[in-house]
Amino acid sequence: MNIIVLMKQTPDTAQLSGTVDGLKLSEDGGPRIINPWDEYSIETAIQLKESHGGHVTVLCVGKEEATEALKTSLAMGVDEAILISDPAFEGSDCLATARILTEAIKKHGSFDIIVGGRSAIDGNMSATAVQVAALLNIPQISYVADLIEINSETNTIKAVRLLEKARETVNSTLPALITVVKEINEPRYPNLIGIRKAARAEIPVWNLDDLGLNTDQVGSAGSQVTWEIDLPPVRENQLDLIDGPPEEAAKKLIDKLMEEKVI
Repeated sequence: MNIIVLMKQTPDTAQLSGTVDGLKLSEDGGPRIINPWDEYSIETAIQLKESHGGHVTVLCVGKEEATEALKTSLAMGVDEAILISDPAFEGSDCLATARILTEAIKKHGSFDIIVGGRSAIDGNMSATAVQVAALLNIPQISYVADLIEINSETNTIKAVRLLEKARETVNSTLPALITVVKEINEPRYPNLIGIRKAARAEIPVWNLDDLGLNTDQVGSAGSQVTWEIDLPPVRENQLDLIDGPPEEAAKKLIDKLMEEKVI
């Protein structure tokens, strides 16, 4: 079974504050990690390989620093990691990114299943993987919380989708693309052997020419959406301290809340 994982490197939100400096770190590089949702897709792919055999390849569109995230995926247990990077890709929206990934998938060769995370924590659009499936003209199952069965003889998949108020069991033919949610598994930690192996790995880089794309298909020229990042306006708060015995303070608080029409 040939499995492809779509991965993105995102800012490490655990190390960013809500200040202007935190916003600047997010824009200018700051600490970056594997998109947390993509950790579940990597683990899903590895478990599929362990159950059905095969080969797992991780594809990532990003800058050179994304090599570290790709090496982390190698340390977790994937077989191959490829960085897709070119200055022409900067400014790509989700559709242009999907176009890049689609050509990379075609260049890589045949596949049985593509796995992506629910969304990326920076843009949170949940659109890129869906658009990849559309461009490849293959079935897509989103919000997968459980894989019940994958039958290589009939080329079918049976999965459980996590909906807002229910779970839905669906069937599809393969090849297909799925996006997974955190309920599907618990991502493993890389072991020492995996870390050492990944540290020595050479990550191949595919650029615009390698994918046979034109500059008007990617980057700002190939995008329909632009991003503007701003901090929300500062809210001015006023603190009123209520003194006195507890019962008297509670009565004053209730009167104040009623006056402000909170209760």
